[in-house]
Amino acid sequence: MPTSFGFTRVDEGRKQALVDDVFHKVAERYDLMNDLMSGGFHRVWKDAMVSYLAPPKSGARGWRLLDVAGGTGDIATRVVRRSGETVEAVVCDINESMLGVGRDRAEKAGLSNLITFSQGNAEELPYPDRSFDAYTIAFGIRNVPDIPKALGEAYRVLKRGGRFLCLEFSEVEVPLLDKAYDAFSFKAIPAIGKMVTGDGDPYQYLVESIRNFPNQERFAEMIREAGFERVGYRNYSGGIAALHTGWKL
Repeated sequence: MPTSFGFTRVDEGRKQALVDDVFHKVAERYDLMNDLMSGGFHRVWKDAMVSYLAPPKSGARGWRLLDVAGGTGDIATRVVRRSGETVEAVVCDINESMLGVGRDRAEKAGLSNLITFSQGNAEELPYPDRSFDAYTIAFGIRNVPDIPKALGEAYRVLKRGGRFLCLEFSEVEVPLLDKAYDAFSFKAIPAIGKMVTGDGDPYQYLVESIRNFPNQERFAEMIREAGFERVGYRNYSGGIAALHTGWKL
């Protein structure tokens, strides 16, 4: 992907700061943001992602999850609860505002002992090789400036037999739905975002970032190029979102 911020080309190295500013603005309204972007379906898709992961319900082996760009902890919380609160999750996000929201939520949920929050860059993860059983990232990888580098880091930190799962907005593959979705995305979402939060610009960027992201087949090929095997994907809601998966074998 070219270095871009939505539909705007930017100098190399500028994208990360611009993306950070977007998420500083929306951190307290992250769930609302995803509700606007997906019509509320992001909650269903995230539950489906965790079901597909099927975390073990026994923590005797020390099973560990790394959730990247998941600052508010919504995926990590789902995984820990699905495991019967037996697995350990580490949330890594580059944005401290998002992490602050996640820490508060984990504390209120009584999960602070099982979910750790740390600031870090998806392109240079601050963890040793082969240290996690699963890597998840939901609606975050399209905001990473160097996606192949981030995929390489995902491969590096996974143990042999580890799983990669990426949930991301994708290319709609249902006739007519694609046109309706485009109209809703570009005309309604920024306007609703401005009405609800007072600032429509972050929502304009997020809509544009979806259209810049590789389609399902191209992104699957990028995952293979990073070294993953048994790569596949499944569409949700006609391709509005897709769950990409792979194994480190």
